[in-house]
Amino acid sequence: MDDIAFRDRAVYLDAAETLVAADLHLGRAATSAVDAPLDEAGDIHARLAALIERFEPQQVVFAGDILHSFSSIPRGVDETVAELYEQCQAVGCEPIAIEGNHDTQLESVWPDTVQSSARLADGTVICHGHTEPDPRGERYLIGHDHPTITIEGTRHPCLCVDPTGYRGRELVVLPAFTRLAGGVELNRLRADALQSPLISSVDSLQPHIWDAESETTLQFPPLGEFRRLL
Repeated sequence: MDDIAFRDRAVYLDAAETLVAADLHLGRAATSAVDAPLDEAGDIHARLAALIERFEPQQVVFAGDILHSFSSIPRGVDETVAELYEQCQAVGCEPIAIEGNHDTQLESVWPDTVQSSARLADGTVICHGHTEPDPRGERYLIGHDHPTITIEGTRHPCLCVDPTGYRGRELVVLPAFTRLAGGVELNRLRADALQSPLISSVDSLQPHIWDAESETTLQFPPLGEFRRLL
């Protein structure tokens, strides 16, 4: 984790000059039961802009489930996807889309090729996490399971790290970038409760939480050791 910075539900890999965010689930607001309109696109654009300004990445990887709907593109989502692509290009970042299990319609709205995985210059393999990737890597970075952890009654989106979690290499699991996803609470999950085939043990996952107030990342012991304290 020495070369990874975790901030606002995304990570920056310094050696690869790459910003990664997973599970945007664009279009989720359209299916929400909340009566008041949710500015889903505005929130994601603003937070992405802040992350790009902070890290100045050479590329931005959207690690799957960019879309929420399996069967259709809700009104306005095609424009939001195009704007995300243009937002990256306008500041000199290469935007890369990784296909997630929700992204059956993504090729129809993404302006470039949609990839099943990406291998970065530092050896990190990025995939969504719903299926195992073909490329071998020095590290694997996934989304898919939307990990959260509850501490003192408050649920936090968390980054999870297992030093030898997949193929004997470091496994990093991102939280959902959208704030509309409740997330999967890790506190009391069984070892086989997460969906990704890349995760073999919940107990060996080490949670990291971004504290926006202090602008620091809080690191906790692996869940197998930490769970009894929660």
